[in-house]
Amino acid sequence: MLRLDALTFSVIGLLLIAPCMASADEGMWVFNNLPRQQLKQKYDFEPTDAWLENVMKSSVRFNSGGSGSFVSSTGLVLTNHHVGADTLHKVSSAEHDYYKEGFWAKTPADEPKAPDLELNVLQSIEDVTATVNAAVKPEMSTAQSFAARRAVISTIEKESLAKTGLRSDVVTLYQGGQYHLYRYKKYTDIRLVWAPEFDIAFFGGDPDNFEYPRYDLDVCFFRAYENDKPAKIDHFLKWSKAGAGDGEPVFVSGHPGRTDRLNTMAALKHNRDVRLPFVLDTLRRFEIMLQQYCQNGEEEARRGKEDLFGVQNSRKALLGQLAGLQDPPIMAKKQATETALRAKIDANPKWKAAYGGAWDKIEQTTKIQREILTESTLLGGGRAFGGSLFPIARTLVRLAEENEKPNTERLSEYSDSGRSSLELKLYSTAPIYDDLELARLTDGLSFLVEKFGGDHPLVVKVLAGKGPADRAAELLNGTKLKDVAERKKVAEGGQAAIKQSQDPLILLAKLVDPESRAVRKKTEEQIVEVERQAYAQIAQALFEIEGPSRYPDATFTLRLSFGTVKGYTENGQAIPPWTTMGAAFDHATKHGNTFPWALPKSWHERRKEIDPKTPFDFVSTCDIIGGNSGSPVINRAGEFVGIIFDGNIQSLVGDFVFDETQNRAVSVHSASIMEALKKIYQADSLVSELGK
Repeated sequence: MLRLDALTFSVIGLLLIAPCMASADEGMWVFNNLPRQQLKQKYDFEPTDAWLENVMKSSVRFNSGGSGSFVSSTGLVLTNHHVGADTLHKVSSAEHDYYKEGFWAKTPADEPKAPDLELNVLQSIEDVTATVNAAVKPEMSTAQSFAARRAVISTIEKESLAKTGLRSDVVTLYQGGQYHLYRYKKYTDIRLVWAPEFDIAFFGGDPDNFEYPRYDLDVCFFRAYENDKPAKIDHFLKWSKAGAGDGEPVFVSGHPGRTDRLNTMAALKHNRDVRLPFVLDTLRRFEIMLQQYCQNGEEEARRGKEDLFGVQNSRKALLGQLAGLQDPPIMAKKQATETALRAKIDANPKWKAAYGGAWDKIEQTTKIQREILTESTLLGGGRAFGGSLFPIARTLVRLAEENEKPNTERLSEYSDSGRSSLELKLYSTAPIYDDLELARLTDGLSFLVEKFGGDHPLVVKVLAGKGPADRAAELLNGTKLKDVAERKKVAEGGQAAIKQSQDPLILLAKLVDPESRAVRKKTEEQIVEVERQAYAQIAQALFEIEGPSRYPDATFTLRLSFGTVKGYTENGQAIPPWTTMGAAFDHATKHGNTFPWALPKSWHERRKEIDPKTPFDFVSTCDIIGGNSGSPVINRAGEFVGIIFDGNIQSLVGDFVFDETQNRAVSVHSASIMEALKKIYQADSLVSELGK
């Protein structure tokens, strides 16, 4: 599964190799700078403005991480089951496990509301590079530059929100080479419509994850509401009757999480030798804790399953990425690319003066990153205080402090433009389970002791004379922050309420916040800002050498990728472009019809009604990464032909170098979705809505 969520601890934004020019079907292109000539020459396709507008405004971003698309005029949104899993988990209970059993709301009145889901639909893009760059003066220190850049970005976003009413985000492209203002229509009343059983949504489980052939119905439907009524949608995708065909050009419109294909060798080596191994050790520890928790009983397994699968998915994906960085030919290719670029710059006195020092600056930041990696992960990232309640406490503490600052000086997530999204999460009514919360906080505190040492002054203060388990229990037994009304009361009380509060989690957040802020400040001023300026220099050098032919790194903003439906060869064996629904039963039989290869009861009951030749999952050469999960696959007519849900194992190295030979995006075919809805689930009313 190509996921993007908090469990990856922001490591999806790692390290990728930048080729000199986009080749083959490589590229995650912004909608205002598409390679039109390449599309015309290779596919004889020239997207019209109307085509692009409909695709753009049909594409949806999930704040939980992932993509989707409108597929009806009545607000239906189609995404992956694993993208919707967070909401499925939150609206479930011990009596009704929709994540496991599936769900269908036969009428709108039966559609449960997601407690904290936000969908964003891009409406426009505006280049604000000149305005942002003008605020940063050459004589400024890096700290002053960071503050000035943050201030002007906050101002741009606030003014845009006031003028348009749309969510407004200034997006950094080319790691500082450009800044674009993205405006989104936002939907916050989102309700669950339909989901299949977990056993078919993630058929094959962790063993088949990132493998192909696959046989997964990894889909689910939500509905966007406005004013307590299904939203009226002007732009949505028509449903293709034929679906994707072998050799057919297809397009993926989605929100790839993050790449860093501009990264230098120094940055790549830091990630290979330091950052990735550290993150993987952290994930393995977390995975063991969740496995132990889930073994405590059936209800515990239900509560912890989504977190566990997320960690396992992240661990497997990052192992694939690390393997790519440990591959000498890949690193040699990157080294050759960097050496050639630097030689061109050094040969031009003007370029050398303007851009030549960028690589040394980035190398210096990697040394600082190494020094503060533990502190930034445990304190800045909050890994030492696992669970849902401590982040709530920290948000309340920081909200009170940030509210007293001018908008231009606040931490970015507390700015006026992002306030409603922050409050949606802060006041979420999603269930918080006491035993899981205790397990996660205990594990976090134990990790803090392990990494900092038991005699560290902060550790001594945090534990307050108790062991991690006893201290975690004390903190959780004394807090009132599970109550949403209590959170609102504290937030409304501002600094006075925080100062007077005796809630143990708020006291803990106040205790650790100075050091957490300090490591964040160091990160922003000595790493983020320095790298932003250095990579902007490299990007500008590339613009001068290559022109505007390069696509920017992914930033969890809308991108268009393209390719063809195409099989590949592996170990001398031809892998066909798609699997079939009938072959899913054969795959289950091959593995003894046992979990995770046990098909749901509904599939066995209606097996004879299914056309076994119906295409199930298929592969294409489209360039995707985590965050593209749920992205619609579209044909030249702008019709829905499939939905991205995974990449094959060879695609993991695509984070570093794109190789069309075997790198494949894996999608659910539109024909199998329709066949399943009609024949297996008999969801005729849902079928009748699609594409209308």
